[in-house]
Amino acid sequence: SGTDEHGLKIQQAAAAAGTSPAELCERVSGLFRQALTQAGVAYTDFTRTSEPRHQRAVRHFWGALRDGGVLYKGAYEGWYCTPEESFLPESQLAERTDAQGRPCKVSLETGHEVHWTKEENYMFRLSAFRDPLRNWLRDNPRAIFPDPFYQRVLRWLDEDLPDLSVSRERSRLQWGIPVPSDPTQTIYVWVDALVNYLSVVGYPESHGTWWPAVHHIVGKDILKFHALYWPALLLAAGLEPPERILVHSHWTVRGQKMSKSLGNVVDPSVCVRQYSVDGFRYFLLRQGVPERDCDYYDEKVVKLVNSELADALGGLLNRTTAPSINPSNTYPRFSEPCFPKVLDSREAKGTGRACAEDYQLVAAVASLPAQVDSYFESFQIYKALECIAQCVRQTNGFFQRHRPWKLDRRDAVEQLWLDTILHITLECLRVYGTLLQPVVPHMADKLLSRLAVGPGERGLSGLIFLARYDGKPCPFEGRQLGPDTGILFHRLGKS
Repeated sequence: SGTDEHGLKIQQAAAAAGTSPAELCERVSGLFRQALTQAGVAYTDFTRTSEPRHQRAVRHFWGALRDGGVLYKGAYEGWYCTPEESFLPESQLAERTDAQGRPCKVSLETGHEVHWTKEENYMFRLSAFRDPLRNWLRDNPRAIFPDPFYQRVLRWLDEDLPDLSVSRERSRLQWGIPVPSDPTQTIYVWVDALVNYLSVVGYPESHGTWWPAVHHIVGKDILKFHALYWPALLLAAGLEPPERILVHSHWTVRGQKMSKSLGNVVDPSVCVRQYSVDGFRYFLLRQGVPERDCDYYDEKVVKLVNSELADALGGLLNRTTAPSINPSNTYPRFSEPCFPKVLDSREAKGTGRACAEDYQLVAAVASLPAQVDSYFESFQIYKALECIAQCVRQTNGFFQRHRPWKLDRRDAVEQLWLDTILHITLECLRVYGTLLQPVVPHMADKLLSRLAVGPGERGLSGLIFLARYDGKPCPFEGRQLGPDTGILFHRLGKS
């Protein structure tokens, strides 16, 4: 993770705030670090494009482009959008009036005002890379994911592909890296910023350990920079494009785009305080669909989190560990006669004390770890959480169906069935707690600690569900449960 810190908008913002660009970037990058810490997001490296290691990498990358003969100096003019740090074609502009009522042009996508700019810059021969980019995408159909964004990039390659201005006059933009051997020019902020993917893995000396087996995660608004310009620049510098570019859409608020002028910007730090770190993370990952914009409003968060975390999952743990149901506070034993193995859960008519739906639950939870792993790998976290939530509902149905609180413990046969119900439910909870660790780390830890699942027993690779059903030993059977960790997730009130 990190911050790209050069460019005209930073220079202008610092001037407006009466501070230097370096001081502004120090403060703002600190806010990003703080937000990541607050949200429980870990990173191996927080990179900043104002760092010496990055500037050295950018100068080397520029040299590779120059030596490859893909740069030339030429006059450039067009409509420039400072907030987006890019030139926009007429097709992406609209006529508006500014605050003073004067006619002006704005970006169709963002509404930011654009200004006519004319200057002499270094140009990159982007037009020469149409076929190499098409070949790359044809050979790697999952290089850009989800598919709608892949298709969008293919369409761009069928359109006009003008050469790209890759520097700015230094007299206008001092806050940036000077072009090597030409101090009158500053390297274009996007070329500078994109190289951070290389500089952070040791370019130009040791990047080969990682590159090109990397995945970028980007917003849809910067797709063109990452999926057209960046792969072309890499090919021009003698490097391969990244293995995958994972693209996500945006959050709207009650159907409207977030904007400062509308005053509907959602502050994540406020949300973390309101819904807890786990509650907010769960909502975003459960509802965030990469290929389309998703709508945010407070009532939606409260309803979803209360329903799935507090009631369904928290309620299930409470019922299974309640002293009235589980007075010995143990992971009870599983009884094969009560729940005999069947060859096909779809054909199970119900044998022993189990019914067909019980076998469907066991089959669903047994296949859940591989399913969740596959969805996590393919950046479809919302689908993984959907599967977990569905299994939690099924488990609650199983518990409710057999009403263990009605069973008579004095009857040895009833006791065996009661223990089996509890064993299966605790096994389900252990699987859910393990799979939810990346999404709700605090809550998952609380759940697994209550089930006495040790730190070395929480990995995905060794996750075996209901071993006793397959006639294998279960390390948890008969184990004393962990101490009461309290309410798993406190219900949220209306905000």
